[in-house]
Amino acid sequence: MIAQIIFALFLGVGIYFFARKIREVNKLIALGQPLDRKDRISERWKTMFRVAMGQSKMTSRPVAAFFHLIIYLGFIIINIEVLEIIADGLFGTHRLFAPLGLVYDYLIASFEVLAFLVLVACVVFLSRRNLYRIRRFNMDELKAWPRQDANIILVIEIFLMSAFLLMNAADQLLQAAGHGHYISAGLFPISSMLTPILSGWTTESLVLAERGLWWFHILGILAFLNYVPYSKHFHILLAFPNTFYAKLDPSGKLDNLLNVTREVKLAFDPSATITPEEASAPNRFGARDVTDLSWKQLMDAYSCTECGRCTSSCPANLTGKKLSPRKIMMDTRDRLEEIGRNRLKNNAESDDGKSLLHDYITPEELWACTSCNACVEECPVLIDPLSIIIDLRRNLVLEESAAPQELNGMFTRIENNGAPWQFSPSDRMNWTQS
Repeated sequence: MIAQIIFALFLGVGIYFFARKIREVNKLIALGQPLDRKDRISERWKTMFRVAMGQSKMTSRPVAAFFHLIIYLGFIIINIEVLEIIADGLFGTHRLFAPLGLVYDYLIASFEVLAFLVLVACVVFLSRRNLYRIRRFNMDELKAWPRQDANIILVIEIFLMSAFLLMNAADQLLQAAGHGHYISAGLFPISSMLTPILSGWTTESLVLAERGLWWFHILGILAFLNYVPYSKHFHILLAFPNTFYAKLDPSGKLDNLLNVTREVKLAFDPSATITPEEASAPNRFGARDVTDLSWKQLMDAYSCTECGRCTSSCPANLTGKKLSPRKIMMDTRDRLEEIGRNRLKNNAESDDGKSLLHDYITPEELWACTSCNACVEECPVLIDPLSIIIDLRRNLVLEESAAPQELNGMFTRIENNGAPWQFSPSDRMNWTQS
């Protein structure tokens, strides 16, 4: 009974801190500007199932897609086994689902095979990240914590899968010995190969090992659960809402600024009426800080897996320019987290004198973008770095008048001539004259 109480306390504390962090992230995302993404619901569900559950965007790189699919399936299916562990911990039982008979046997066998494959996939990914010089894993923005974060997650998963298999190996030996409540249940195709390691142990030692590994496994899962919202692996959860609320319009379509649309209407027709949506448009032109971005763009930042596919396909980055779409998303998330810490510390909204533009992302990065949408097309969870780049550039142009000289010249010609070319509108048809 004491063990059940201790387990319930650990479970309750783990879920409480996880839920508190989720609420905190939700509040930060809610700092973004309103954006209506409640249209075309059936299409959104199809997109989520195809991209988030079906992993359709991963297939462009087959090797990584295969191993990622293994980890993804392991994460979903092995969690069925976690349900049994939680039930056993709360009710003081052992292998509560064993009465399912043959179904239970094959479930345990599938869990073991998946656990082994997940372990192998994690070793492969660790090797790719640390032994092979893959360019997108060795860029400036992926140093220090971002690099450690990926390794930490992979090592944790290796330990959890290893503990699960060793726990089953000890359980088998106790089942064979007919010890206590260790009833004969389950098929163990992988852990049965590990039993020779424990074959010389006493029954008491096996019970201690099995219980110790059981506690390590479930407490490790609770720790992992609470680590995820602080890491790039938050996409495990956010990939689903992020793909559901993804932009469904063609990638090249840009939205007009409501306040610009309003001003143009009023300038050309003083008697023009404007919609309530246009009337409530913010005074800011484009975005200077994260609170000027939409809530969906902030969700994009938290959903970023930092895989670097966007940056590895960016033509500006490939030609040596400073732009990295991955860094744009990482900077957005870091700035949002900084605002959250400031508000928590000061217990109110406060100006720290910083902004996303200039303090995190430089104009040089923004103007390197060709707006080609390669980063958007490559993202496995439909993140849109280009929309943030465009909004920040709009602010540079409309509020700071800080466009490159080439663009300023074009703006002037459009204003004076109604076209980007440097000749009078009256001369446009001269080319037709022989």
